[in-house]
Amino acid sequence: MGLSQIRAVKKGPWLVKSLAAVLVMTAAASTMLVQSRSPAEVIQPAVIGANALPVQGKAVIEQIRLGGPFRYEKDGAVFGNRERLLPGQKRGYYREYTVPTPGLNHRGARRIVCGGQKPRTPDDCYYTEDHYASFRLIVQ
Repeated sequence: MGLSQIRAVKKGPWLVKSLAAVLVMTAAASTMLVQSRSPAEVIQPAVIGANALPVQGKAVIEQIRLGGPFRYEKDGAVFGNRERLLPGQKRGYYREYTVPTPGLNHRGARRIVCGGQKPRTPDDCYYTEDHYASFRLIVQ
C-alpha cells in the first residue's frame, strides 16, 4: 500500500464524521429558525365571521360571555401562545376554550382563544380548527 493510499484511508472516516456533524448542525439550526419568530414576524391571522363559526363555536362564545359553565376542565386555562401566531401579549392575556366536535369522545382540535383582562368581555377572540396550527380572528 502506497503513502497516498494510506492518507486516503485515514481521511475517509474523518471526512464522513465531519460531513455527518455538519448535517446534524444544519438540521438543528434550521429547526430553531423555523420554530422561533420575532414579534415583527407575527403574521396577522385571517378573519371569520361569528356567524360562520360552527354551531358549537357559537355556543362556546356565549358561554365565555356568561362566564361558564364550561364542558371541559381546561376551558378558561391560560393559553401561552408558544406558536407565536397571535399578537404578542404578556402571559395570562390569552385563555383557551374547547369547541366540541360532534362524534368525538375527546376534546378534539377545535378551540377558541380569547384575549383580554376580563375573560367575560374579551378584547379579541380567535378560532382554530387545527389545534393551534392556524388562527382566524372572530369578527361580528
